[in-house]
Amino acid sequence: MDKILNLGRWIFPLSFLMYVGLHFGKPEVGAAFVPDYLPFPYFWNYFTAICILAFIVSALIGKYDKLAYTLMALFVILMALMVHLPRSMGYELGLENMTESLAREKELETVNLFRNIMVTGALLAFAKFIAKDKRIIG
Repeated sequence: MDKILNLGRWIFPLSFLMYVGLHFGKPEVGAAFVPDYLPFPYFWNYFTAICILAFIVSALIGKYDKLAYTLMALFVILMALMVHLPRSMGYELGLENMTESLAREKELETVNLFRNIMVTGALLAFAKFIAKDKRIIG
């Protein structure tokens, strides 16, 4: 059973590859999530993809992995608060003319908000209990 449970150390960071693929494969989708007050949405889209990729590599090879998990947790909670929370309340979605599709978009953003909070908890748990390299943050 331990061999199966040990797979989580690999599966969890590798699951973030989906986001890397989305950011590089469909940059317009990632850029659409950049808040209006930030310039250059495509830059932030690609920068995010590179940061996520760096996190994955660090987590898999075990170098600076505690720092990587912690920084990724910070990024995910910031995404929850700066992007998904306002969008779940209708900001930046243009909900002044509420239609069924926009109501569905608002509902999906609420799901994204909760998902990001859960992932933040998992990242912090990995930083505390799984990460080995404690050079930067003990």
